[in-house]
Amino acid sequence: MIKPLVAAGVVVAFLVPTTGSVPAVAGAATEPAAVAADANPWLERRVLNIAHQGGELEAPSDTLYAFKTAVDKGADVLELDVHATADGELVVLHDTTVDRTTNGTGRVDALTLARIRELDAAYWFAEGCGTCHDGAPGDYLYRGIATGDRPAPSGYTAADFRIPTLREVLETFPDMLLNVEIKRTRPETSPYERAMADLLEEFGRGTDTVVASFSDSAVTRFTLYNRDVSTSPGTAQVTAFWLGTLGPLTGVKLHGHHALQVPPSQSGIPVVTADFVADAHARGLAVHVWTINDRAEMERLIGLGVDGIMTDRPTLLEEVLRERA
Repeated sequence: MIKPLVAAGVVVAFLVPTTGSVPAVAGAATEPAAVAADANPWLERRVLNIAHQGGELEAPSDTLYAFKTAVDKGADVLELDVHATADGELVVLHDTTVDRTTNGTGRVDALTLARIRELDAAYWFAEGCGTCHDGAPGDYLYRGIATGDRPAPSGYTAADFRIPTLREVLETFPDMLLNVEIKRTRPETSPYERAMADLLEEFGRGTDTVVASFSDSAVTRFTLYNRDVSTSPGTAQVTAFWLGTLGPLTGVKLHGHHALQVPPSQSGIPVVTADFVADAHARGLAVHVWTINDRAEMERLIGLGVDGIMTDRPTLLEEVLRERA
């Protein structure tokens, strides 16, 4: 749903999960106290080409094939989404269900990893369209590779076209910058922030990774178990920061976070402006903007001084960045 917030006579609408925020952790601080805000490497890494879902318009969403080809195209950061299966395994998939991108149906948290591994994550991908259900059969060039009905392209395997586990992504890209989103949205869904925090720690992940979520409670819960990984605040704190930038002040202080990940505008109201970016930098926060697939908008945001752009078209963004170098 759209949750309105009224302040200073302005109605601001920010997207929040449709079933509400995750319940707060008992005894948790209202602001995460993760890594020190005065040592933020994400302010030095710019302008980042952040491949959203590995570049959904150019390759099957959130697959190893998408991530591998995004790296080849020049992406600096791989953006991915994490859910937990019915048996508690962490898998990489954007949606709450498998319906949109695969040949299966059902909620991720109701399916076992074994069942997830049987699915074709490239089933609905069509070149030039992304995840599309209205194409002709011949448009789905990668359909059937995951299930062994068609051979994989040279240099790839059937597993590259299935839903990967977070462990597989971490094993495959040990040196790549990552942006990991906690996608749990239902209060009744078992929390998996601790499992994710432990897994990132196992792989030695720290400020080379950003963990984000729409839910402030999910980010807070994550930081209870891992204070080494960089974080981006959830919707409530981002909204509070934005409101604080509207006047002469430089936004509220967001302890421990390293990035603000925001849309360029919301409900017709500008979010990312030169003042917003300057205020974020003054507070030691990098600004990453989602999800930008238009060349002119990419160029405008770069001109405003943003630190990273999430895009479904990493090839296009790489062209823009090279032209401006």
